[in-house]
Amino acid sequence: MVEKGLLYVQHVVHIIKKLKEYLYNKHKKNIDMLLKLGSEGEDVKKLQVKLGVDPIGKFGPKTEAAVKSWQSANGLTADGVVGDGTWGKLFSEGVVSAPTIITEPAPVASVGGLKLEKLKGHIPDSVIKMIPDTAAKFQINTPLRLAHFLAQCGHESGGFRATKENLNYSAKGLVGTFKKYFPTEAAAQPYERQPTKIANKVYGNRMGNGPESSGEGAKFCGRGYIQLTGKENYTAFGKSINEDILSNPDKVASDYALLSAAWFFNKNGLHKMADGGATDAVVTSITKRVNGGTIGLEDRIKHFKEYYSLLS
Repeated sequence: MVEKGLLYVQHVVHIIKKLKEYLYNKHKKNIDMLLKLGSEGEDVKKLQVKLGVDPIGKFGPKTEAAVKSWQSANGLTADGVVGDGTWGKLFSEGVVSAPTIITEPAPVASVGGLKLEKLKGHIPDSVIKMIPDTAAKFQINTPLRLAHFLAQCGHESGGFRATKENLNYSAKGLVGTFKKYFPTEAAAQPYERQPTKIANKVYGNRMGNGPESSGEGAKFCGRGYIQLTGKENYTAFGKSINEDILSNPDKVASDYALLSAAWFFNKNGLHKMADGGATDAVVTSITKRVNGGTIGLEDRIKHFKEYYSLLS
């Protein structure tokens, strides 16, 4: 009798346990989606992958800034809080309380939410057409990142017009620009107004190029909207798009002016630097990485503000 009674009690305990699990899961399904500053977990990771933020699983200031930018670009209240409305629109799957964990990065769908049509008349249509694929590939996928990126590209290329470096310097210009290589006008005179010769001189034995006599300085001179320069960079960029760029470097200027610039932006972590905000200080920091100084800073700041106001 005692043994039967014990079995009965164990059976009842098991039923109660299962009932509790059922009620808990049922309640869990009714919990609204809510992610905000300080949240952690797999839902946060999925959100970060979608927004192009490092998927560390912790909802910090960078994630909040990315959420606000996305909300603003998609007509939602930019409060940085991910509720049912933001989550549902972001993933276009309705309200999901327990999203499936993804094991590889998803396409950067947030690019589609950018107001690229607002850029018409401000940058060439040919450039606008290249933005979706370029932005998705190199995570320039929020209004803030894209505005910083375009401001640098626009200035470096003279308003998206130049896709190849102009090295047609006078002797005086060489001394002023490349004093390390041309300390005096007399030293610069033999190179005056000879771009190929100048490129081989100033880029020889640098950035993976051979000596001046190899001709690689001119072959791998600056091309693209942020002037990809040097054999090492051409090689790395080619690998990133699975194409042999070394045998046809002019394609950087003709076909990949924006893509090569985005590769440079991503490689140097400038897309993450852009997450720092819409301040002159952030533009200055990015400019120093792109230019090596602050040449044209006022113009870069002006265009950043112009593009950011359009995109956000």
